[in-house]
Amino acid sequence: MQIAIHQSCTGIDPAANAHAILDAIAQAKAGGADMLFTPEMCGLMDRDRKRAAPNLYDEADDPVLDAVRTAAADAGIWVHLGSLAVKGGADGRLLNRGFLIDTTGVIRARYDKIHLFDVDLPTGESWRESAAYAPGTESVVAQTPFGEIGMSICYDMRFPDLYRAMSNAGAKILSVPAAFTVPTGKAHWHVLLRARAIEAGAFVVAAAQSGTHADGRSTYGHSLVIDPWGEILLDMGDQIGVGFASIDMARVAEVRARVPALSHRRPIDTVTVVA
Repeated sequence: MQIAIHQSCTGIDPAANAHAILDAIAQAKAGGADMLFTPEMCGLMDRDRKRAAPNLYDEADDPVLDAVRTAAADAGIWVHLGSLAVKGGADGRLLNRGFLIDTTGVIRARYDKIHLFDVDLPTGESWRESAAYAPGTESVVAQTPFGEIGMSICYDMRFPDLYRAMSNAGAKILSVPAAFTVPTGKAHWHVLLRARAIEAGAFVVAAAQSGTHADGRSTYGHSLVIDPWGEILLDMGDQIGVGFASIDMARVAEVRARVPALSHRRPIDTVTVVA
């Protein structure tokens, strides 16, 4: 399987962001990719809620999603649209929703981000994702011609139980689109994603935002493709553009046979705390 990753610096203009994604689809197709992976919030990154409000839509009316579906069908390529902010969450909040789109433009799977980023960093940065977004409630593994893909988003990567559930359900590729902050990215991005790949005996594909964005935030970049042994096949650094990697799905069975940890898993129902 040949995959492409779009590492972007998404801004506050959805039309410009859509144009960048469509260009990435064209580049991915020209480069022989079977699937393009894009980052979290690739349709709009704007933490000014008043300014962003006119650019937020229900899924059925989202112009970025519509443009990507059309382009995927025209190019005959699968696209994992890392996530968009869409209306329809609980209590009037938004959803951080990823989409898996096939070669005919049909949405084959959706995933709403379960774990929301509510933190205060030592740098002074403060994030309250739950103020604007409702959490998802279901993990998702999607069937594709290339293998089963487990869908997750950014902060989810810190919760190994999610990836355990997806690998137990047959996932062989774990997709982790992200808009990771720079301080946490420097400290944890590579080690956590390599750990998720090793634990699951699966490929990890992590398309990331990179650079200083129009709304003032900065993201870490370093979109990664990691094999089931934890080896990094692609690291895009801080480069904006499209990168490529080839993955051999036979590698999953090879690694899982070499270290059969998945078959040794046991449920842990109780914990004894000894004083």
